[in-house]
This record gives sequence, structure tokens and C-alpha cells, in this order.
Amino acid sequence: MSIDSIIAQAVARAVKELYGVETDPASIVPQTTKKEFEGNLTVVVFPWVKAARKSPEAVGTEIGDWLVDNEPAVDRFNVIKGFLNIVIEPGYFTSMLRHIADTPDYGFVKATDDSPLVMVEYSSPNTNKPLHLGHVRNNLLGYSLSRILAACGNRVVKTNIVNDRGIHICKSMLAWKKWGEGATPESTGKKGDHLIGDFYVLFDKHYKAELKELVAKGLSEEEAEKQSPLMLEAREMLRRWEQKDPEVRALWEMMNDWVYAGFDETYKRLGVDFDKIYYESNTYLEGKDKVLEGIEKGIMYRKEDGSVWADLTDAGLDHKLLLRSDGTSVYMTQDIGTAKLRYQDFPIDKMIYVVGNEQNYHFQVLSLLLDRLGFKWGKDLVHFSYGMVELPEGKMKSREGTVVDADDLMDEMIQGAREVSAERGKGDFTPEESEEIARIVGMGALKYFLLKVDPRKNMTFNPKESIDFNGNTGPFIQYTYARIRSVLRKAADAGYKAEGYETVKPNEKEISLIQHLADYPAVVAEAGRSYSPALIANYVYDLVKEYNQFYHDYSILNEEDAAVRSLRLALSTEVAAVVKSGMSLLGIEVPERM
Repeated sequence: MSIDSIIAQAVARAVKELYGVETDPASIVPQTTKKEFEGNLTVVVFPWVKAARKSPEAVGTEIGDWLVDNEPAVDRFNVIKGFLNIVIEPGYFTSMLRHIADTPDYGFVKATDDSPLVMVEYSSPNTNKPLHLGHVRNNLLGYSLSRILAACGNRVVKTNIVNDRGIHICKSMLAWKKWGEGATPESTGKKGDHLIGDFYVLFDKHYKAELKELVAKGLSEEEAEKQSPLMLEAREMLRRWEQKDPEVRALWEMMNDWVYAGFDETYKRLGVDFDKIYYESNTYLEGKDKVLEGIEKGIMYRKEDGSVWADLTDAGLDHKLLLRSDGTSVYMTQDIGTAKLRYQDFPIDKMIYVVGNEQNYHFQVLSLLLDRLGFKWGKDLVHFSYGMVELPEGKMKSREGTVVDADDLMDEMIQGAREVSAERGKGDFTPEESEEIARIVGMGALKYFLLKVDPRKNMTFNPKESIDFNGNTGPFIQYTYARIRSVLRKAADAGYKAEGYETVKPNEKEISLIQHLADYPAVVAEAGRSYSPALIANYVYDLVKEYNQFYHDYSILNEEDAAVRSLRLALSTEVAAVVKSGMSLLGIEVPERM
């Protein structure tokens, strides 16, 4: 049991005995005492002042006296207004460290067959372009969230929905057909997703030139867009695709296969994966069926032009289009179809969509529609809404080819790690080892920088800042981990073991570190509750910062008292284990040597 739980239960007993008030220990949440006051944990006593009919200071003093007399973990206390600051018996922290060391998968809750089944959707790429920086943040958030939810005792299914149909796909196909000259990934030496992305940009270039010409002939911009031969051809190709034209479908399948091979490479480098992938080309018809079923049930209605709508005004929203007058589906219809297939495949208890905050309204509507269509998790679906990521230079645009490509970004990060490593000039590594360390550090820098920020906020990604070995960065944490592992290897070579320290009373800095370690399970649980990998990232950074201060102030291997040395080795071992565990929840590797 954690020290927080022990104190909460003891305070509940004290309040019952002193004032006759029944209090749920779960409602008592001890906080870490502020640095300017003496104490390890602080309890707010205001909730019992009325029942006690005494001042907050008097209530705090009475509860404090009771704890000193009745709870062995409490050494002494002080009261500041209505805040009871509790000093924990130093020896208790030693047993807490032993408990942490003896707990497999410390901080995690093991899932059972009865645990909630949570599905997390992330990535959602289009097959007309490669993954870019925005996708990188999405993938890292989704994958990390999946790991955190699993660590909180949920059964988790990681899923992806691929946008493999629509006018944007036809634009790339048409451009390849017109100007591709039979280009393939093999003939060009390009990854398939990059090759197709080039044709998407090429279509837009020709389309804009065409519009300019039409406007110069006296057409308005609106008329030019309607009469553009290129766009009319693309729409015709989409119509033929919908009618399953063999030629169009064969081209579509060939180009999509190139893209999927490229995506797979990128996902592998990013270190993310999926348990199940769905494709919009399979789900949009399922969505149509569900919408038609909604008409029969009176949930949706058909207008005179044949289009189908849902009236959501009773929920404070508007009327939502679900099928166009020509019978084609919209994104909402596709999401309904995907939901139907997922629910057939898995008995989902909760569905989490990792999608940017520009889609907030979409998911409000989707939640309502799924609930009305009978999906039990519809009402409670979670839109994990995250902010946009930009570069110091500003926003990115796919059509103009100004996006930051995910593969290029990863190359740049790894190259940055190589350069920093060369400047530091440390380590006697083989070229293969140096390259592997550069990969781990470069990817760690990228992932940590994107995950340490509150996901709800927009952010600016600065590659140079992220690779710094000082401050709140991935490399700083990785370097500290490697340093600890080096100390532990030297200890093992010297025959020192982390045992026999149970009688040692730790000093203030050691107590602070043990307290940090003791907070880990609560941080993991809160990260799962609030869907925030940033809580894990910043917890690990604080732990590492605290350890570095300890490492600077106290000797470990040169400590003459064997029991104290053992305590410090045990402490170092557990800090390294929790750092590795926390970073793994972010999908970040830590090197044994640097």
C-alpha cells in the first residue's frame, strides 16, 4: 500500500474517533508538502472544521497528535492554518523502497478477461500522400495513450482507419495516368507514398494553371472551378470507381499497394503498430446501410432532392447531411459504417478517436448519431482532441508540397543526434553501436518533444531545441538513464549489491527520490484518466532532475558505509527501472550506454 493510502486511511480513522465523522479514505488526497514547509505529505483539514466546532489550526493539531500516537509511519507534524504537514518516519521510506523493488511491473495494473475493452483509433492517413509532421504527433499520441491505458488495467485494441477513397485519391491517380509515364517505386527509387504524394502536388499545380487560364478568358473563379476539365475528369474517375470500373479499380489497387508499403516502413521507424486496420472503401457502404436503417426508425429523414439528413436541433445542434442527393456518402456516413464493423469485430466498452481539434464538432455529431443508432458506447465515445503542430516557420500545406515529411524529419533527427554525439566525443563505440545510439537518441528527442506538451495545446516543434542534452528533453533523460546503468555495471564489477539496507535511515534527498518513485502508480493512473502522455513525460523529467541533484551531492560507489551504499544502489536501480518504464509508455527507447 502506498504512503498516500496509509495516511488517508489513518486520517479517516482519526476523524471518526475524534469527531464521529465517517469519511471515505478515497476522498482524502494527501499532497506533496510544499518545499518551503517541513513535511512529506500535506492533508487539508477544512472538511472537518464544522463538525469539530474548532478552528482549522486546532483541528489540524488534534489530527496530527492522533497520527503520531496511532500511525507508526508518522514521525511528527506541523500545522499552517488549515494544512496539516506530516513528516513520515524516515525508516518507513526504506521499506517503501524495498516494496517498489519487489513489485513486478511496478506502477502498472494487470488486465483480466473482465477488464474494459478500449479501442483507440489513431493515424487515419490518406492514400494520396506520405505521412507528415501532423501525422507524427497523431501516431505518437495514439500509441502512447494505448500503452498508458493498458498499464491502467484495460484491454486495448489499437486501430487505424485508412482514407483510401474519394476525390483526393482520384487526383493522384489521374495525375499519374496523365504525366506518370509508367513510373513505379522501383523505377524511380522512391518510397511508394512519396511517389504518389508527388502526383497529388502535380495535379494541384496543373489545376491551378488551368483555373488561371479560364479566369483569363473571362470566367469567374467559381465558374472556372465548375468547368475545369481536370476536375471534371477527376470526378468522372471517382464515379467510375464507385461503379467498380475494372480499369479504375486496378489502377487504384496498384497505387494504394505502393502507398501501404511506404506507410509500413514509416510506422516501423516510428515504432507504432495496429491490431486492426479498417479501410473506408469497405466501410462507406456499411454506413449507407445504417443511415437507411435510420430512416426506417425515424432517426433520419429524406429531402425532396433525395439527400438524407439527421435533425439534431433538439440537442442544440443543426441538421446534418448524411447522404448527398446522388446517393454518395460523406465522412460522417463512413464513420458510422466503420463503427458498425468495429462493433461486430469487438465487444467495445469505450471508443477513443485520436483526431485533431478542428474535428470537435464532427465528433459531437457522431456521438449523438451512434447513440441514436443503438451503439452502447456511442454516447460516451471519447474524442481525444489534440492541438496542431507547426514549425517555427509556420503552417504546412499538403497540396503545395510544403509539409514536413515524416521520413525526412526522422532522418533529420537522427542526423542531429549523430552530430551532437560527435561534438561530445564520448564513448568507444563501434560504428554500428554509434549508429544505433544515434537512432535511439534522435527518435527519443522527436517523440519526447511532441509528447511532453499538453496534447490539447497547439505547439511549435523545434528540432534543434529537442535534441539538446540539457533541460526538459528526451536526450537529457536518456543520458541520465545511461549514466545510472554505467554506475550499476561498475557496482556489479566491484561485487557491490543492492541489499542489506533495511536498517538505514535515508537522508532528505534520498527520501525525496523515494517519494518520487512512490508517486509513479498514481501518475500512470491519472495519465490514463485524463488521457495525457504529457503527465508521464514531465513526471520522468522531474524524477531524472531530482536524481541528478542527488548524484551530484552524494557519492554512490565511494560511499564507505556498505549499508548506505546498498541503499543508494537500490535507489539508483529503481530510478532507472521507473525511467525505462515511463519512457516505454511514451514509446521511447533508452540506451544502456551513451
